[in-house]
Amino acid sequence: MPRPTGRVLTLLELLQSGGTRTVAELADRLGVDGRTVRRYVDQLIDLDVPVESVRGRYGGYRLGPGYRLPPLMLSDDEALAVLLGLVAGRRAGLTTTQHTASETASAKIRRVLPKHLARRLDTLLEALAFTEQPGEFDTPDAGVLLTIADAVRHRRPVSIRYTDRDGRRSERTLHTYGIVAHAGRWYVTGKDTRIGEDRTFRLDRIADARTLPGSFEAPVGPGPAQRVLSAFATAEYRHEVTLRIHGTVEQIRVRLPAGVASLKEYAPVAGQDPAAERWLRVELRAEWLDWLPPVLASLDLPFVIERPDELRDLVTALADRLTSYARQA
Repeated sequence: MPRPTGRVLTLLELLQSGGTRTVAELADRLGVDGRTVRRYVDQLIDLDVPVESVRGRYGGYRLGPGYRLPPLMLSDDEALAVLLGLVAGRRAGLTTTQHTASETASAKIRRVLPKHLARRLDTLLEALAFTEQPGEFDTPDAGVLLTIADAVRHRRPVSIRYTDRDGRRSERTLHTYGIVAHAGRWYVTGKDTRIGEDRTFRLDRIADARTLPGSFEAPVGPGPAQRVLSAFATAEYRHEVTLRIHGTVEQIRVRLPAGVASLKEYAPVAGQDPAAERWLRVELRAEWLDWLPPVLASLDLPFVIERPDELRDLVTALADRLTSYARQA
């Protein structure tokens, strides 16, 4: 028969699963009477666990917010899920400036894992491989991240101090639409009220954020993630590239995702059958062009380079090299 302390911990686990639990339900799960359930609740309250009493026909007990985090009771699957999430988050660079927080959280859970579960986790981590090497990313301040998240939720303007990629500092007021995690970095997208246009900002370049009085209406149209991808595809770079590619959106997106290029339907000239001419206009901007010829070759689709001429020369040079390699004995 379980000891009273074990039943108290079981009670805590039941309450942590969410919702309101009736006294009858808890008594049945613990194998005790209602009076004993109330005594166990009092013991949790004595340990500063924020248990609330809910009155009414469907009343009972539930966990409420407290001034500190109570002990967490995790099942085997829940513990594995948390640890794997921490591993994946560190690998992807999606952490805050408290670099050690995920490591110490992992260590705390690992120390109390049952031996059989620790062995399962070690086996999984030994078998787990990533296709990309871990990157070194600048991570945002946790306070900035949470402040902006609150502004997004409540549609409040937020003032930020921002440093751009050239080191220029400025203060801006944003109507924030959302926070987006992309390629190991955190971004916020919103309307810059100073210029009246949508902009995307890296959160790790924001030194300070504070919410302001007032509110705004969320815009209609693309969601925050699509706005960030579109911002990348139209960012200011040295070269503006325009292509026509004969293929489907799915075929082209395999090598030129939305964060790299924008796609538009290409209107055929008079006399052509629109159904037979599946040409799409592809527009992108790049600081360098040397990566683009191999990408176009890997698509294995007919394409026409509209601009710039430099790209046409690079594609021709690549074709010549491949031809010379193929002819070697």
